Amino acid sequence: MSDTAKRPDGPNVEENSVLLDAQGLRALAHPVRVQLVGLLRKHGPSTATRLAERLGVNSGTASYHLRQLGAAGFVEEDVERGNARERWWRSVHHTTELNRGLADREPEAALAYAQSVAATYTLRVQRTLNELQTMPHAWRDAFDLSDWALRLTPEEVAAMRQELRDVIARYRRDTPEEAASAPEGAQRVGVITHFLPELDAPAGPEVRSDPKTARGTEPPTGAETS
Repeated sequence: MSDTAKRPDGPNVEENSVLLDAQGLRALAHPVRVQLVGLLRKHGPSTATRLAERLGVNSGTASYHLRQLGAAGFVEEDVERGNARERWWRSVHHTTELNRGLADREPEAALAYAQSVAATYTLRVQRTLNELQTMPHAWRDAFDLSDWALRLTPEEVAAMRQELRDVIARYRRDTPEEAASAPEGAQRVGVITHFLPELDAPAGPEVRSDPKTARGTEPPTGAETS
């Protein structure tokens, strides 16, 4: 969230990020709430009515989930914008962090949260695909869906995850402060990563005497599209 479910390896949590506790994990174990938090982080303060229109739900549903998020500390009223007729809400944090210890202690809530995040990612990808043909060519060329099949140990996966986080950290975050100084033409870009263990995958291919023959007979397991 952004809509991201991060799993830090240590106690360090990036600035303006919330490290989930049990209450927060349960509060976010609903796809509508994950999407509400994501919209407030992306577009800034809004009302339940406007958020409901974006999500395709009624305003009463949005209001209920916003109140639950408020009770858990993810959103708060924007009293400077609100009035007697409209109640405005804003996000309290920029990102969300989930550590393994909590996921182990609250497996059902952690699974529900992960499923909500995954559903939100799917919607985000589909929304971009729906708009892709009307985007400028430069942004169409920037769009990418790729996957690679690797054979790694859990330790290697953890190391790669940290390397990717370090790379992403070198780039400009989409915050109001950073946006004010961003170069002309900069737009919001969502970077979504998945590490998907496939433990039921077949064992590695037998070693063949002719490596050329082996490469020719193995079906592709990944695709890169750019």
